[in-house]
Amino acid sequence: MLSRARLVNAAARPIHIAPGRIFNVSYIEDTPALASPSRYLRNEHMPENRPSSVSAELIAVLVAVTAGTPRVLTIADGTSLPSGPLSPEHRSLQAGTRSWVERQTHHPLGYVEQLYTFADNDRNAALGGFGRAISISYLALTREQPNALDGGASWRNWYDYFPWEDRRQGAEAASPLPAALRAWVQAGASPVERRARKQRAAIAFGLEDRRWNEELVLQRYELLYEAGLVAEATRDGIPCHSPAPPRLGQAMRQDHRRILATGIARLRAKITYRPVVFELMPPQFTLLDLQRSVEALAGQLLHKQNFRRLVEQQELVEETGQMAEATGGRPAKLFRFRADILQERAYAGTKPPLART
Repeated sequence: MLSRARLVNAAARPIHIAPGRIFNVSYIEDTPALASPSRYLRNEHMPENRPSSVSAELIAVLVAVTAGTPRVLTIADGTSLPSGPLSPEHRSLQAGTRSWVERQTHHPLGYVEQLYTFADNDRNAALGGFGRAISISYLALTREQPNALDGGASWRNWYDYFPWEDRRQGAEAASPLPAALRAWVQAGASPVERRARKQRAAIAFGLEDRRWNEELVLQRYELLYEAGLVAEATRDGIPCHSPAPPRLGQAMRQDHRRILATGIARLRAKITYRPVVFELMPPQFTLLDLQRSVEALAGQLLHKQNFRRLVEQQELVEETGQMAEATGGRPAKLFRFRADILQERAYAGTKPPLART
């Protein structure tokens, strides 16, 4: 998942996820079977005579990798992402995002890029208001600094929110899903709808001998929401048809888990064509540390020899001449990213190594 050789699946294409909702996803099969008819946020009770208004919120998805675990910075006991309204004193959207993150968490931002703007015309109804609620989200990569956090902020394993996305221990980690998804498929109103649901579930979750696509994080969450299998669906009155439904992952307020899913999908796509993992690593590291960090983000194990061969062939790193402290085995060489690679990282392509089968 590291390379600077060429762009892989880098052309972002607009994919319709639900009516009135478009996301940029770097890799997806263009098939109507993935188009979800579900709507998360409803406005049936919005008064027609209420004057329209527009409010803007800034939301940050901060990601770190610590000891082989992908971590996301949260507030409010893990139920929210750092966020706050756009104010006139904010010089720019990014400056406003940095201001809210540092105010709420005391954690400085490093690498940051705009993720997506959520502006569905029914979002504000679900948030308890009226008019148009716009959320502008940013993706930030950093290294965890636990001692610098404010008392209300905490780092959380992102697989606490998306346990089905971690396949490093094998596909059996998602074992409750097939039966629950079959119940949702059978609840379709017609044979045509049931066939469409079955195809969507198979593509999204790699069922029926289909390949698991690690980038379809958002599509999987949307489908689970529609099937009533996540807590946000229960909160919003979406029925569940499974007799013993698994409640999957920790819920977040409003649509923050949906925004986090978008951030994970973006990052998983980016590590296939840009060396953004550089931002997550310490100045010196072993090749095993580097591999474990990429595996943590992708949620899949990688072939060790292929990974190391790829890193060496593309001359991404160089030896420091030092050795890591032994931890029960042979001391490992310490590496660092080459200076010219760091300078070129904004333009470099990457190619993922082969996943372990």
